[in-house]
Amino acid sequence: MKIYRRLFRYTPQVQLYLACTIGIALLTGLLIVAQSYGITQVIQHIFLDKQTLAQVTSLLLVLAAVMLGRALLPWFGEFIAGYTASKAKTSIRERVMKRLFALGPAYTSGERSGEMANTLTEGIEALDAFFSQLLPQMIITMLVPVIILITVFACDFLSGIVLLVTLPVLPIFMILIGKAADAMTKKQWRLMNQMSAHFLDVLQGLTTLKLFDRSRAQSEIIERISERYRVMTMKVLRIAFLSAFVMELGATISVALVAVEIGLRLLYGLMPFDKAFLILLLAPEYFQPLRTIGTRFHASMNSTAAAERIFDILDTPLPEQKPATTEPLPSPETLRFEDVSFSYRQEGEEPRRALVDVSFTARRGQKIAIVGPSGAGKSTLASLLLRFMELESGQILVNETPLERFSVQQWRRQVAWIPQRPYLFDASIAENIRFGRQDASMEEVIQAAKQAGIHDFIQGLPQGYETPIGERGARLSGGQIQRLSLARAFLKQAPILLLDEATANLDSQHEERILDELSALTQDHILFIIAHRLNTVRQANRILVLDEGRLVEEGTHHELVEQNGLYRELLAAYRRDEKEVEA
Repeated sequence: MKIYRRLFRYTPQVQLYLACTIGIALLTGLLIVAQSYGITQVIQHIFLDKQTLAQVTSLLLVLAAVMLGRALLPWFGEFIAGYTASKAKTSIRERVMKRLFALGPAYTSGERSGEMANTLTEGIEALDAFFSQLLPQMIITMLVPVIILITVFACDFLSGIVLLVTLPVLPIFMILIGKAADAMTKKQWRLMNQMSAHFLDVLQGLTTLKLFDRSRAQSEIIERISERYRVMTMKVLRIAFLSAFVMELGATISVALVAVEIGLRLLYGLMPFDKAFLILLLAPEYFQPLRTIGTRFHASMNSTAAAERIFDILDTPLPEQKPATTEPLPSPETLRFEDVSFSYRQEGEEPRRALVDVSFTARRGQKIAIVGPSGAGKSTLASLLLRFMELESGQILVNETPLERFSVQQWRRQVAWIPQRPYLFDASIAENIRFGRQDASMEEVIQAAKQAGIHDFIQGLPQGYETPIGERGARLSGGQIQRLSLARAFLKQAPILLLDEATANLDSQHEERILDELSALTQDHILFIIAHRLNTVRQANRILVLDEGRLVEEGTHHELVEQNGLYRELLAAYRRDEKEVEA
């Protein structure tokens, strides 16, 4: 019930829907009573009172109208339920997406893409069964039997007692069986997420699997997961069938008890026919909502399992952010790291230090290179600069103002980032470049492409800038993807540029051209270059050398070579690797 309450709270559209459903349930209960009473009166008048068809015509017309109304009500209810379910799913999907955007890459990088995608698609769609089936049936089950019970008590007190006593037996059975089904359904949902995640891993790594001849091994893993999912699904179905059988048996026995009790009293003349027949007609209708809710409860159990995973995302605490100033952020002239530290934390594990007391200053017009061995903290420093993560201690100052004073949105408009593995969307080339600035004109898009050295290639395509590039830029080479990402950054015209091995996939000719473009940009920008290929950092105004999260060396290329420290070791290793490649 706690999950159901949260679903209500997250979907304000359901409030009006609940009012409509209550009205439909009340009207349904009244129409059931009216229909049963009408049938009773028709039989009473024709077979016992020997009236002609003409004498009961008006009664038959009223009965027909009641039956038509009862037939139309479920259709109307399903229409409203479907519409509301669609609105509710959209509302929850928007909430989850907003939460994921707020949590940022620091959260999503720790989750499996396939599982996350399954939650956002199949998981939210699974909520449809709750909103369109279980919820309206719960209201009908609470109201319709009450209306029928009041009617039966008004007709015959003893029959009302029999119905009242037999009713609680069915929900008790449903609750007992439902607990077992709930646990299994959650396991089933986890297996489905696991299977989806593994399928996506296999699809994305298909080339690697073929190359290393591991396709069969992965197929066997998928078969094992699929078999576990099949076994769990069959267990859930067995419980569902058992529940349906128990509900049907309980309802049938309860109706039979009422029928026997009424039949005996009717036989001995202790009860008039019209009341006895009316109660016999109402008894099955009294238990029908419970039969239906048993079926719909199991049909909607995936909703509960999916909702728990959705709430896990919504309950994930956001990174702590201090209130941002409303003042506009001036163009950065200086950017200073002051004793910045950061640790990665995972539940049940010791914190892993990634940066320790890092301090440096960058000024407009400077090119700052950041180098170091793998795991030195270069990517962590970039993530802190982009505010994907918040500082553990220390501060970052922009024009001597703490960075935290400005909103994340304000700050990210000041930074253009070219990651080592840029992401391109399944859209046209122009649309992908315009991610840098949505309001850019076509002339500005073309100019950015020229700066990135990819304009001539685009012009050679049949559709030019309107050419679709496929998911992740599937129709482009690694170098072309990198240049499109550079064009996107150039278009943004941000005062701070952050390049994470941005020229890694370029040939020497294009790399030299891009570096010249970047050098020209440096006059009005602060340029950070995270590099493993040390030939790209020689012209940097300052090189920061990180090792195990600490800033161990700082200076120009020539100064660091003369120090005979870690930078010189990295440079020597890079030159050896280059010679081996050339050989």
